[in-house]
Amino acid sequence: MVIGADEDLVRAALSAAADADPRDVPVGAVVFDADGRELARAANAREALGDPTAHAEILALRRAAQVYGDGWRLEGATLAVTLEPCTMCAGALVLARVERVVFGAWEPKTGAVGSLWDVVRDRRLNHRPQVRGGVLESDCAATLDAFFHTRRP
Repeated sequence: MVIGADEDLVRAALSAAADADPRDVPVGAVVFDADGRELARAANAREALGDPTAHAEILALRRAAQVYGDGWRLEGATLAVTLEPCTMCAGALVLARVERVVFGAWEPKTGAVGSLWDVVRDRRLNHRPQVRGGVLESDCAATLDAFFHTRRP
């Protein structure tokens, strides 16, 4: 599937989030190649896998690296995710050489792509992806709000 607009990329990430185990925070991530073709998708799976690193972004990057054809380098790729990446995921995006990051909801408590920190645009790093945040922000936030509403009084 070829997808163009950033809104469509985030819609794909929202679709991936819907596949999260009911115990996991419904965050979805999708990696697209330079031509807009989907390479991989994933949802958070920390609870399902018992793995603290099983964030949607990490799982999608791992899968994309297997199919991309240039080993671990995802040059030219775009990662779309429903929630602003944390420091672990932001670091992985830099190390994977992802070209663009498009995300939905901002995360002021742990966000590392502009909110609390801005890891991906630190000038000391040798690679800095382009970033666009707040795409379909209310849709992405509503998915998270619905999840937490059932768990918090």
